[in-house]
Amino acid sequence: MLNLKFLLENKETVIERLAVKNIDAKETVEKIIRLDGEHRKLLQGSESKQARMNQIAKEIGTLMKEGKKEAAEKAKQETSQLKEEIASLGPRVASLQNELTEALLRLPNMPHASVKSGKSAADNEIVKQVKTVPQRTEGDLPHWELARKYDLIDFETGVKITGAGFPLYKGWGAKLQRALINFFLDENTKADYREVMPPLVVNADSGYATGQLPDKDGQMYFVTEDNLYLIPTAEVPVTNIYRDVILEGEQLPIKNTAYSACFRREAGSYGKEVRGLNRLHQFDKVEIVQITKPEASYAALEEMVKHVENLLVQLELPYRILRLCGGDISFTSALTYDFEVYSKAQEKWLEVSSVSNFEDFQANRLKLRYRNKGDKKTTIAHTLNGSALALPRIVAALLENNQTAEGITLPAALHAFMGTRIIH
Repeated sequence: MLNLKFLLENKETVIERLAVKNIDAKETVEKIIRLDGEHRKLLQGSESKQARMNQIAKEIGTLMKEGKKEAAEKAKQETSQLKEEIASLGPRVASLQNELTEALLRLPNMPHASVKSGKSAADNEIVKQVKTVPQRTEGDLPHWELARKYDLIDFETGVKITGAGFPLYKGWGAKLQRALINFFLDENTKADYREVMPPLVVNADSGYATGQLPDKDGQMYFVTEDNLYLIPTAEVPVTNIYRDVILEGEQLPIKNTAYSACFRREAGSYGKEVRGLNRLHQFDKVEIVQITKPEASYAALEEMVKHVENLLVQLELPYRILRLCGGDISFTSALTYDFEVYSKAQEKWLEVSSVSNFEDFQANRLKLRYRNKGDKKTTIAHTLNGSALALPRIVAALLENNQTAEGITLPAALHAFMGTRIIH
């Protein structure tokens, strides 16, 4: 959530920066300013009446001591009138506060000054790409056919058990999932991330705090009877560990990593883009989350980008890094780098990670603050997160790029986890 004070003082800046995300925010910003003005006016009126009531209460005591019962009775009548007026203002004050909060919640984060304008993913900037991309050769199979050939993943039985987008991993396929999860977690903890194991369902407060709600409400699985949401990413519960928390400055940066299953409805997805592991409703992902001081967040972002890049290097996958344009960056992000790996049999790039700096956008919603030693004042922290890594398309690329006549060869980094160098 954007800082209200900043928005009130920098109206034009907010409108201009959100235009980079192709959002015309003028009407919403003006509505927020109007609602805030009305809310402040009513609140001040209510507080003024309350102050008058407090003053009268003292006067009544004095009048009673002086035996001026008639004047005291008149003062009591004024108090009763003021109480009714304050009570009548209460619902309107609360209504304006709710309207103001709702408007602020629907306003996206401002992109960083370095984010370029653009309409879609086609306008993203490639900041790094490996020199050699594997070429498809005759007989190369896509990963869904390789999964069937080596009995790794059973998409059809997943459909029978649940529905499309819920694959059943078997044998070496299940072991490869576990190997990748353990490899990612081990590498993350080596980089000083603390491992946590969060809940897989969250309440609405958690969803609003990290920005999935109300923006992604239709994309999240909702457990109606219990008013809970299945998590779309471990970012949600892990970041919410620090909701309504005041940290000590020396605790920062805080670095956490978590594995979780992730659940996304992916409404509107269809065709070849959802074939095999390309787009699922349930998938495994390992996440990294950092909480930093504002002045350190962009150095932390670069550190996270290098860390994710190192994972792909160890997996020996062809990759590229993109800086997202305004039209492709998320609702909550100020700056995002995407990582893509090349799929040889499909002859296309597949996204496997997004690494983002949210600056103080999530922290404002979380009410996540820190206090430096010896300072009574608190400051809103910055939050960052990234996939390190999402498994489905990593598995797709590993299968397609490493297929041989003998089987699927594995990168050296996974040999110890798998107990083999090749899947036959």
